[in-house]
Formats: sequence, structure tokens, C-alpha cells
Amino acid sequence: MADRRTPWTIDDVAARFEEAASTGRRLPPVRVQGYFNTWPIIVRKEWEAFAADEHVYRPFPPTPDAIDRMLETMKWVQWLEVEQRHLVWMRAKRYGWRDITIRFACDRTTAWRRWQRALQMVVDQLNAACGVPSKNVGNSG
Repeated sequence: MADRRTPWTIDDVAARFEEAASTGRRLPPVRVQGYFNTWPIIVRKEWEAFAADEHVYRPFPPTPDAIDRMLETMKWVQWLEVEQRHLVWMRAKRYGWRDITIRFACDRTTAWRRWQRALQMVVDQLNAACGVPSKNVGNSG
């Protein structure tokens, strides 16, 4: 885990989940090894090239540090319930609140409160591991 001197906040954890989702999208796709194409590349004429859908957007691969942070962040979800995991990852992938409310069959403010509560659980676990006292001491929650 990262060596931090400052306590974790909900914004820090939310940003880390967003970074992990972005890093996961930038990883190379998993492919079956050993299959390849022996056909020559088709040379297209100009008018054919416009309609070709062969251009694939390839984002820059993530740095090794970003992958390490992603793996660390993925360990944090073990502290959450399954529904909370889905909610946190949906927000990290920048799903809109409307899509989230449809998925969880609740109001937007209820979904937001559940998301905040899930992030607060992660914050409490991280701060407890670092020796930082929780703000919710005495709250049964």
C-alpha cells in the first residue's frame, strides 16, 4: 500500500477508483496466442479507404505505477458488499446517475448516499490501516 502521511478522504478514494477504471480500459486486450493471419494486407483504393472500419483507437498503455495502483485499488473492493462494488465501479466508469438508479431501482439521492457510504467504508479501512482515527467514532451508522 502507498506510504501516506495524510489521512484518506472520500475524494481521494473516488479519484483512485476512477484512475483504476481508466487503467483497466487502457490495458491490452487478452488474445489467444498462436492464431495469426497469413493473408496479405489488402491495398484499398482511396474511395474504399473512406468506408473502411479498420482504424482501431488504441489508447496509450498504462504505466507500471498505474497498474500497481490499480491492483491495490482492486483489493479495496473486498471490504465492500457485492452491490456496493457494482455501485462504486459504475461511478468509477463514469456511468450517469440515471443509469445507476435504473440498475439499483432507487432514487438518485439514495444511490448517491449509498455510494458515499461505500467510499466511507473504504476510507475508514485505509485510515485504520495507517493508524489514523476515524471520524465516525461512536456512530453505529
